[in-house]
Amino acid sequence: MLTVSQLAKQCGLSRTALLYYESIGLMAAPQRSRGNYRCYGKSEVQRLQQICAYRDAGLNLRDIRMILDRPRDDAFGVLKRRLMELDAEIGALRAHQQAILTLLQHTPLRRAKMITKQKWVSIMKSAGFSTDQMHRWHSEFERSAPERHQEFLEFLHMSPEEIQTTREQSRIRS
Repeated sequence: MLTVSQLAKQCGLSRTALLYYESIGLMAAPQRSRGNYRCYGKSEVQRLQQICAYRDAGLNLRDIRMILDRPRDDAFGVLKRRLMELDAEIGALRAHQQAILTLLQHTPLRRAKMITKQKWVSIMKSAGFSTDQMHRWHSEFERSAPERHQEFLEFLHMSPEEIQTTREQSRIRS
């Protein structure tokens, strides 16, 4: 015989969940000890394990009750319906995933103003960079990864003319 806490722990539930299942009639009221403690036997353990298995499969408590309290034929229908619901949910999630990917690849969204050249210069100055050090930083960036430097300058929302000037000056200083 197990106590409520022992049974709950054995099935990976909280004591409160087990008591809730009892209060809604999903679990029958167990026998009581002389000290009025709940005592769960083998049949209660098996029923709670079934409840947990169906719950882990994503079934709601109403469907779990239907399966456990009716003939076995109902289990097939309920499980098949839940599988179809999951397929629909997965389809919807995949559609959401594709919509997000489309939004992320959309040029105006990708280039949304999150940081500007002025903000970047302010950050660099706050970090202790002098104007000369910032120029050397650009020169090294241009020398080691020119394509990425171009992307970075575009990210800062600089005009094409300003990007060209910055890159040319960076090449001269290298």
